[in-house]
Amino acid sequence: MASDLFGTDGVRGKANVEPMTAATALRVAMAAGQHFRAGDRRHVALIGKDTRLSGYMLEPALTAGLTSVGIDVVLVGPMPTPAIAMLTRSMRADFGIMISASHNPYQDNGIKLFGPDGYKLSDAVEAEISAAVMNHESIPLAAPDQIGRARRLDDAPGRYMEFVKSSFPRGVRLDGLKVVLDCANGAAYRVAPTVLYELGAEIVQIGVSPDGFNINRECGTTAIESLIARVVIEHADIGIALDGDADRVILVDERGQVIDGDQIMGLIGSSWARQQRLRGGGIVATVMSNLGLERYLDGHGLRLIRTQVGDRYVVEEMRRSGFNVGGEQSGHIIFSDYTTTGDGLIAALQFLACVVETGKKASALARVFEPLPQTLRSVRFDPAGRPLDQESVKRVIADSEKRLDGKGRLLIRKSGTEPVIRVMVEGEDSVLVGKIVDEIVDAIGSAAAAPETVVPLAKTPPASRLRAPAE
Repeated sequence: MASDLFGTDGVRGKANVEPMTAATALRVAMAAGQHFRAGDRRHVALIGKDTRLSGYMLEPALTAGLTSVGIDVVLVGPMPTPAIAMLTRSMRADFGIMISASHNPYQDNGIKLFGPDGYKLSDAVEAEISAAVMNHESIPLAAPDQIGRARRLDDAPGRYMEFVKSSFPRGVRLDGLKVVLDCANGAAYRVAPTVLYELGAEIVQIGVSPDGFNINRECGTTAIESLIARVVIEHADIGIALDGDADRVILVDERGQVIDGDQIMGLIGSSWARQQRLRGGGIVATVMSNLGLERYLDGHGLRLIRTQVGDRYVVEEMRRSGFNVGGEQSGHIIFSDYTTTGDGLIAALQFLACVVETGKKASALARVFEPLPQTLRSVRFDPAGRPLDQESVKRVIADSEKRLDGKGRLLIRKSGTEPVIRVMVEGEDSVLVGKIVDEIVDAIGSAAAAPETVVPLAKTPPASRLRAPAE
């Protein structure tokens, strides 16, 4: 389990099934506590969670593991992932833990770890913790008088909300703007509406009634149809969809058009460049970002640096090369002037600042570049199988690359959070792109000997068929 315990975003799996059990959570906590413990002083870990039912199982397991090795615990309850990163750093905790499976359904859960600086852990540190989990019997337990204590932090929401509001331009207000806000029945269901209201916006709320089972269900960044419909019905100025732990965002303009992470990064990046606020001479994104974004930035004399998929890898490159804007097409946006990880609410506020300061409607700002046709599909497979190693699949992939003839991109990868293979094809010919995706997905499905497991990848549509009535 050691080598596979951590994926691209912490430990992830189905609740009450290994590795997402209380027993494993306890061992992860013990191993993390051992790694961050140094010297004789008292050590502190912060634990937050989203609204999944299984959070009630994992939170006490993590608390038990930490206190058993002498770590004091601060519990903040349901809070966004970026809030845990911020609080870990601002409270000078030794490390932070977020219990969440992000945009996944309630049946899944995950454990994300943050270092004392508020950044996600490196692969090397995760490998050390994984090894210790496998050998947890060797972790020394605290003496009876050194067992850790646990306490609740009641003012955590207020601390985070003030932090988020401080990222908004001083003197700028959202008065007169009508915002439809979808909190995915997740971690931001209380803090996000409050922040937007206090900044002056009129708020229409959806996805703010969590019951332990409805997180991300027909709401949030992976199911924005209800948000689109509500924006149009309400004649709202903009729609904001957060995911279950609020570290990503997808926007919808007043006409029902989707604004994904690439468009947000393109707008903010070029705007900050004009204001001489942009560092690094460009932005950092992943291999999934649309080629249209790269061409747009190049036309403005800016660079696009690509990393492997995962916002943690984007952040690592930003830190290494001195960039302050980066993120993913899926809506993880990092503004390192403010945050150490993706923050959906702060990203939304940066877009809203452009709306207010320019006086333009969201639709006038939403499409800074024309995206190339890009199709994403996902094939679920048996984790014990290796369909990408089959010669039949290799032949189809090689043939597809030839047909693209250098005028597009082909990306095939295993997910780091679930047993699926992602297939992305991008090119100038939408018909060809569609055919290639179908052929590759069929080949992988056949090689996996489970054609019925071919499923569409949950993603934001390129645009809505809904439109606001003519003015």
